[in-house]
Amino acid sequence: MKLFLKNVVIKNKSFNHCIISTPIYRTRKLPSIPDFFAPTKAGVPGSNNINVFKILLLLLVFTSFIHPQRIKDIATISGNNSEQVIGYGLVVGLAGTGDSYRTQFTMQSITSMLKRFGITVPQTDVKTRNVAAVMVTANINSNFKPGAKFDVTVSSMGDATSLLGGTLLLTPLSAIDGNVYAFAQGSMSVGGYDYKTSTGNRVAKNQTLAGRVPQGGVVREAIVGKLPNDKIVSVYLRMPDLTTSNNVANSINAKFGDSTAISIDASEIKVSVPSERQKNIVGFLAELEVLNVQTDYVAKVVLNERTGTVVAGSNVMIKPVSITHGSLNITIENYPIISQPGAFSNGTTTVVNNFVPFVTQDSTNTIAISGASNVQEVASALNSLKVSSEEIIAIFQALKEAGALIAELVII
Repeated sequence: MKLFLKNVVIKNKSFNHCIISTPIYRTRKLPSIPDFFAPTKAGVPGSNNINVFKILLLLLVFTSFIHPQRIKDIATISGNNSEQVIGYGLVVGLAGTGDSYRTQFTMQSITSMLKRFGITVPQTDVKTRNVAAVMVTANINSNFKPGAKFDVTVSSMGDATSLLGGTLLLTPLSAIDGNVYAFAQGSMSVGGYDYKTSTGNRVAKNQTLAGRVPQGGVVREAIVGKLPNDKIVSVYLRMPDLTTSNNVANSINAKFGDSTAISIDASEIKVSVPSERQKNIVGFLAELEVLNVQTDYVAKVVLNERTGTVVAGSNVMIKPVSITHGSLNITIENYPIISQPGAFSNGTTTVVNNFVPFVTQDSTNTIAISGASNVQEVASALNSLKVSSEEIIAIFQALKEAGALIAELVII
């Protein structure tokens, strides 16, 4: 399938024109694709969400024509392990947004740190708001050697209001066995902001109590991983699947000869290293991990109710079903009534809030779906309802309960 964009204008997050060309040998016609990209009406609530939903589904439409993937992109080879490490540290340089004196462990950490530099300060005298106590986490690959750098994640654990502009001080990172494998230090990247004024106004974007220190971790001691055997190597799929596991074994056998690989289960493939390649196991693995494999996964629809994101896989199907959808709008308006006392009555003026509810119902839309065998047909059918992404989430849940959705429904 080829996608040609002509005179594309991004306005209010909608595409004004799109042309899709398919090969001549494809006899199945894409259903209502021009309608699928029809511009939304200005001012229609949720129209921007609908366009985001269209774009997400469009990206997945083309996954039905996926090219084979390399083994290194879908699996790991035995000996390639990782270790999770954690550490406690301090972030300094905050603009009055750090932990308050009520966070005792932060004040204690500051006094302990100053003692190491020969400075003695009573904990009760520490009143700074420019320091925050944080937890530092990261994953270290077993292939990292001493001196290798990696990213670390920093999260506040006190009553700080923002980590923006802070610097992480030298923090040891240890694994579950208690050994220190790395250290972390550097300037933080938060990816947002949170500003407050003395009058109570606030301007914020994204989460500012957690961030990253790019390349802030340095390996001190390499993690000892299990080296691959010179004769037997295992390949582990990141997403276990019987079909994909069998395809990996077939691809390896086609390259290195029959009986080289055998699929053990949905996640593991055992590979026997040919005798002539056992002296150069690295070269053999380098050739193995770039082999192309046709992958296959379970059909899923992922719903994120917090952000209104809907992602449907290419294998999602819908059985014949009828959908009726409408919205109930409730508006409560306040009409204050002022009661004025009579002259010379020694009464007081009283304001009574009179709340009056109004209920309106949108016209319902009913569509009959004869069946949708791929994601573009599902997108076209749901787009005809002209609903927001939040309402599409409710429709998917109802389709699953009715047994019409042939896919696993995942809510995150």
